[in-house]
Amino acid sequence: MPLKFTKTEFARIIKKSDPKKSPGYDLITNRILQELPESGITFLTSLFNTLTRLQFFPLEWKVAQIVMLLKPDKQPEEAKSYRPISLLPIPSKIYESLLLQKILPILKEKRLIPDHQFGFRNKHATIDQVHRLTNKIMESLEAKSYCTSAFLDISQAFDRVWHAGLLFKLKNALPDHLYGILKSFLQQRHFMVQSVEALSDLCPIQAGVPQGSVLGPILYLLFTADLPTSESLTTGTFADDTAILAAHRDPKIASQILQEGLNVISDWLKKWRLKANEKKSVSTFTLRRGSCPPVTLNNIEVPQADHVRYLGLHLDKRLTWQKHIFTKRKQLGIQTRKLYWLIGRKSQLSLENKILLYKAILKPIWTYRIQLWGTASHSNIEIIQRFQNKALRMITNASWFVPNELLHHDLRMPTVKQEIVRHTKSYKERIQQHPNTLARSLMENHNKARRLKRKIP
Repeated sequence: MPLKFTKTEFARIIKKSDPKKSPGYDLITNRILQELPESGITFLTSLFNTLTRLQFFPLEWKVAQIVMLLKPDKQPEEAKSYRPISLLPIPSKIYESLLLQKILPILKEKRLIPDHQFGFRNKHATIDQVHRLTNKIMESLEAKSYCTSAFLDISQAFDRVWHAGLLFKLKNALPDHLYGILKSFLQQRHFMVQSVEALSDLCPIQAGVPQGSVLGPILYLLFTADLPTSESLTTGTFADDTAILAAHRDPKIASQILQEGLNVISDWLKKWRLKANEKKSVSTFTLRRGSCPPVTLNNIEVPQADHVRYLGLHLDKRLTWQKHIFTKRKQLGIQTRKLYWLIGRKSQLSLENKILLYKAILKPIWTYRIQLWGTASHSNIEIIQRFQNKALRMITNASWFVPNELLHHDLRMPTVKQEIVRHTKSYKERIQQHPNTLARSLMENHNKARRLKRKIP
């Protein structure tokens, strides 16, 4: 049955759109669409319904304008020094949003997106995925096992999506009327590059999902939904970031299980014309001596490391969070030096604005995913607390005899441990009502007796 959009749906999306978003080459902005009269909304709704019925995506909406932004401290003569920003026509994004509203219920009903995929999904966050992995690591530490892991990154993931392969999967997953419009959406796309006021010629796009589009992320999730998994492995994906964990009391067997999983994934990547970055590291999490034997990907040995960075968190070999806290403390020091002229003792800025800068710039650095690293030891948490003490003394220009407790009380600034309790409480309430069964299961063994005297999230 063909899709049909209503004026109410169209008006709701227009109202939620950001008027400050940059337009495409057609220069039509969200503000222009928000100022449309009733007749304009009626006309566009009729136009979108006609396009859907004909399964046709206009060629004018399939032209991306690429703006090149120079990265900080990079040479302007090198192409790699620029960050490309893809600007698409705003009417195209509005139409994609309407289509996405019709596609998401079908994906949920048919369970087309695997549970281990947490990227680009409603009510799924990076902390949920990292929590799954750290929970598996803690279980292996409790069992005195070796947990070997591989953290993979698909090279240019969104730009390397094979159109023929994606259309094949869409044909088998979605109804014919949706497949037809998505096929038209992917084919005959072009881009042009803008440098200052100069524009290049139109160039065809042969692969990849459109960057900056609304449907691009969902199409990528559908393309990678059949990533091979195994009951002997713990697989976690967040968009193109993939983590694979294997645990066993024998380090050789743990590496063997991981190697078998990597071999299957390598074959899958070759089949669907994707390429993984072999420079990503393999880590072994254990309280015992030694580590697991090395593994290979595409016949290239993957380097081993004592710690790994995944979704913004640093996981060390014994999961003490020491590496993560040290990294955040270093980052806080750098940012504080940059802001010293504003929040330092000699700054003429008001106390209210100094506190505002601290809460807006410095505090989010160390509170990021505090629900997980907040289980660290008291000595490691005190590293962050000492930084906050120094920052508050600097902001208020307090004398040496003023107690830290008084500064926290007068400024109504919670301590680090109070922040841990507050964030953990809200996270626990959210995870118990999580739509993903893999996330809800994290609370099942929360009160289980444990060998190690460690806090858990």
